[in-house]
Amino acid sequence: MVFKRLLGSLGVGGPTVDTVLDPGPAVPGGTLGGQVLLKGGTADFDIEQITLELVARVEAEHADGESEGVVAFERVTVGGGFRLAAGEERSVPFGLVLPWETPITELYGQPLGVVLGVRTELSVAGARDKGDLDPLAVAPLPVQEAVLEAFGQLGFGFRSADLEYGHIGGTGQRLPFYQEIELTPSPRYAHQVNEIEVTFLAGPGGVEVVLEADKRGGPVSDGHDALTRVTVGHDDSRDWNAEVDGWVRRLVEHRASSYGDPHSGASHHGHHSGPGVGTAVAAGAAGLAVGVAGGLVAAEVVDEVGDFFEGEEE
Repeated sequence: MVFKRLLGSLGVGGPTVDTVLDPGPAVPGGTLGGQVLLKGGTADFDIEQITLELVARVEAEHADGESEGVVAFERVTVGGGFRLAAGEERSVPFGLVLPWETPITELYGQPLGVVLGVRTELSVAGARDKGDLDPLAVAPLPVQEAVLEAFGQLGFGFRSADLEYGHIGGTGQRLPFYQEIELTPSPRYAHQVNEIEVTFLAGPGGVEVVLEADKRGGPVSDGHDALTRVTVGHDDSRDWNAEVDGWVRRLVEHRASSYGDPHSGASHHGHHSGPGVGTAVAAGAAGLAVGVAGGLVAAEVVDEVGDFFEGEEE
């Protein structure tokens, strides 16, 4: 999906811009490569700046309900300071380091329904134009994938994923929003929780995993939310099935509004048997991916992504 548009602020005859991202998904904290392709207009123009902006569709909760909007979460100048001759074609390569907390948009190649984009802005002769918008695909870091794979093998299923505006207290969160991956409970926990929400807050030293459980109410008690968090290293090698099951078990046992120590639940198991991190997706782990790809969810995701980019281009 590539959009080309005349530089509107300069009218007919202005240069055009087309940003082409390197193939394949990027990863949080990794480098997003690509090139900005410029084609000169009917006259020479001074290209003052070429700026890339990372944008996300984010939900915000208000007293009267929810709303959606586009939030820019990174902005980098990748070129400029040259004259583009009439009709000249020029390529400006770039490498943009993604923020560590960049949300993931896919799992096992299946879209999660989270919409990110790269917007290209040209500054020419004192005028600015947001002339190109391209979808951005982001795959999980190895430890993020290992945790989600463990949830899948434990029988949890994918429900939805979204970006919420706001800050999770007590964490090192840096972006103005966070990602929630909502999972249906495994049969073992279905009588205790309605769903579990997983949030990853990655950084150079590791990943904070924030878990929230929407707990079922009993005959004499109201349902409530329970929250806990753990910190894992990027290169940690654990029995992730046992680890994640321990997190969930402690989570559902917590009282309302309890908040785990940053390292609670980060117990180190003495053995590392069981499925290796990054191995081929086993039948159980594929449950999360199957949930994403199945039926209406995938169709809705495609429609939403298309609508987002079409709306942005108008």
